[in-house]
Amino acid sequence: MEKNIIGAAIREGRTALGVELGSTRIKAVLVDENHEPIASGSHEWENQYIDGIWTYSISDIWKGVQDSYRKMAEAVKEQYGETLTNVGAICFSAMMHGYMASDKAGEILVPFRTWRNTMTEDASKKLTELFSYQIPQRWSIAHLYQAILNKEAHVPEIDYLVTLEGYVHWKLTGKRVLGIGDCSGMFPVDSGTKDYHERMVRQFDQLVSSENLPWKLRDILPQVLTAGEEAGTLTEEGARLLDPSGNLKAGIPLCPPEGDAGTGMTATNSVARRTGNVSAGTSVFAMVVLEKELSRVYPEIDLVTTPAGDPVAMVHCNNCTSDLNAWVSLFAEFAETMGIETDKNVLFSNLYRKALEGDKDGGGLLSYGYLSGEHITHFEEGRPLFIRTPESRFNLANFMRVHLYTALGALKIGMDILYGEGVELDALLGHGGLFKTKEAGQRIMAAAMGVPVSVMETAGEGGAWGAALLASYMIQKGEEETLDHYLAEKVFHGKSGIRIEPDLEDEAGFAVFMERYKKGLSIERAAVDSLK
Repeated sequence: MEKNIIGAAIREGRTALGVELGSTRIKAVLVDENHEPIASGSHEWENQYIDGIWTYSISDIWKGVQDSYRKMAEAVKEQYGETLTNVGAICFSAMMHGYMASDKAGEILVPFRTWRNTMTEDASKKLTELFSYQIPQRWSIAHLYQAILNKEAHVPEIDYLVTLEGYVHWKLTGKRVLGIGDCSGMFPVDSGTKDYHERMVRQFDQLVSSENLPWKLRDILPQVLTAGEEAGTLTEEGARLLDPSGNLKAGIPLCPPEGDAGTGMTATNSVARRTGNVSAGTSVFAMVVLEKELSRVYPEIDLVTTPAGDPVAMVHCNNCTSDLNAWVSLFAEFAETMGIETDKNVLFSNLYRKALEGDKDGGGLLSYGYLSGEHITHFEEGRPLFIRTPESRFNLANFMRVHLYTALGALKIGMDILYGEGVELDALLGHGGLFKTKEAGQRIMAAAMGVPVSVMETAGEGGAWGAALLASYMIQKGEEETLDHYLAEKVFHGKSGIRIEPDLEDEAGFAVFMERYKKGLSIERAAVDSLK
């Protein structure tokens, strides 16, 4: 019976679709009216390091979007016997920040510069000083101003500047819009006006006036929209671009595209004050909804917003599990060499659980998983590094534990700044690859952050599910209903996650590790300088 009910909902378009382009995976999740995932599809991809730039090609973007959608649609056919032709609403999400600049013909002027690039230090410093507002290196405005400082030839040709999900949304709908959460990672926004900060817009235009550019800043930025607003419909061309099979109909409404931070907050019900969430995968970032403004500007803390426009402190670190994943791949290769068949997911789970057997301080081992630069600890480049002394207790459990610890090292430094500002959290809600293995990542995170960490049963669906919730909110919300009320009462009401309290011994052990981590940063810096 349930299968028939879901089949009817699919036929009648009483569904919502979320698609998120993450760092290593593009995922599409279809949900029913009760916000339950009913079908999904995913596509693995990797960024490329070309001519000193971390990037993804335009062809890879569309190949991945189409493949994840196709697999989701195939799952609908296989599970419910329905050909997917209509969806109630769609939302696209992707990695925040970055730089995608197009000309008047809609063609990308330079390869997509992702959040991972830390090459805008001069621009970041000058804009932070000008605005009296922290402008991180990965923000779109820092990339734009750095390109101006570098006298890059493409700058006068810019007609539109947007982030990845805004680019996809534009090509599918023709609308140059973006959700306020990701807009706040392009250029500072005013939570009062729910728009770009007008004083800073004027300051920027004045700053670059001597360049005699043919555009003003607002001319090239997307329109700011908040959660629940209409953001266009799928065009005929867009429908074919998303679904080359021709089954999907045009005219489907889309909600404002949002960054992965916004969909992460949505997927963890962390859009109200005193709530926070942490997304831990290729990168790691914590989002804390603020009760009051911070006392001053901190280079380590970004100020962004929820999808509804409320102020949020963001601690973003470029590196989390990439180096750890590389070690697990090495162990998988070893097993294969020994003729042992092993499932990668089982290997991850076993090694993560092994970490819990290690010494609380990691046995005197030290690691830096800096595959790329890390602004919180002031590195423009990174060199993955593993260090031990003759006295270190070098075994598999400690090796895995210290790699989980170091994945959160930079995050801990940033979070301690917020705690010093008197920011209080009732709990952190976790999602992302670090939490796939039950208990392990959660226990390590609780020890590192010093607060309880909860993981919802839906955490595995991640930001794509969060995007689907934003699409559902647009078409199902009541009159004047806020996003936080909708999530609390209509999505998460009665649902409990797994909550783990910080273990005092784990906390003490992590604190010892962090002393070692901070002292050893000079070794990491020497590695960067030596291995150019």
